[in-house]
Amino acid sequence: MMNFKGTAPAIITPFTSKGEVDYKALGSLVEYWITGGVDFLVVLGTTGESATLDKQEKKEVFEFVATQVKGRVPVVLGIGGNNTKEIIESLGHFDLSMAQGILSVSPYYNKPTQEGIYAHYSAFAAECPLPIILYNVPGRTGSNVLPSTTLKLAHEVENIVAVKEASGNMEQIMQIIAEKPNGFNVLSGDDAITLPLLACGADGVISVVANSHPREFSNMVKFALAGKFADARELHYPLLKVIEQLFLEGNPGGIKAVMKIKGLCGDNMRLPLVNISEGLYEKIERIVK
Repeated sequence: MMNFKGTAPAIITPFTSKGEVDYKALGSLVEYWITGGVDFLVVLGTTGESATLDKQEKKEVFEFVATQVKGRVPVVLGIGGNNTKEIIESLGHFDLSMAQGILSVSPYYNKPTQEGIYAHYSAFAAECPLPIILYNVPGRTGSNVLPSTTLKLAHEVENIVAVKEASGNMEQIMQIIAEKPNGFNVLSGDDAITLPLLACGADGVISVVANSHPREFSNMVKFALAGKFADARELHYPLLKVIEQLFLEGNPGGIKAVMKIKGLCGDNMRLPLVNISEGLYEKIERIVK
């Protein structure tokens, strides 16, 4: 089983001014992330605006990224939803030989019980040939995957190998770290608290800010994993000033603004998402520059 550890950007999907996927920019970004020292890439996550990509676009974006990567780092594919049967069937839409893992968000909107969440992931894992990273993000899904549910899945389902925890609940995440089985990794889903989570024993992060600052954020994580916390703090606090602005008007509006300011790609998005306000853009620009 793949050992997902270190830093992975939840990669953005750049769009042209006409709203089409900007593959030229995406190819350049893949090189930027890899040369920046990230450990793996996550494609078609929330930050990639997967909710507004159609079925064919998702297939093409994933295959483009995996082809561009050329095996240099693992590629994790985002497949999730609130219809268990449908997401199992969606496994057949992709060439899974090009991926090394699946990131799967907990079912959203219909708010299943903990028993339902366990049954959902168990059914999905039984049909999935790749290792799975659970994704708990209550602020988006409307329900929290409790530590007992995460731990039960970690102990009982062989190909569930990690969790991206974006609950923001330090006590909850520490309980998972304390009671997880060997080989099961806990990944931060919140950039701002990644350093304290690493100090508590987390294994890495699936990050938003690593899109724009892959080297700085990856180095911070590497220092922390090596126990060099003084060095990690020197990178953490300057990055925190950027991170604090990224989500004020939604994701990925903030990070796409940073990417534009740094000259990496445009900041076009698809409705219903819109660009951040002029005032916030100017504030982020001052901080970044």
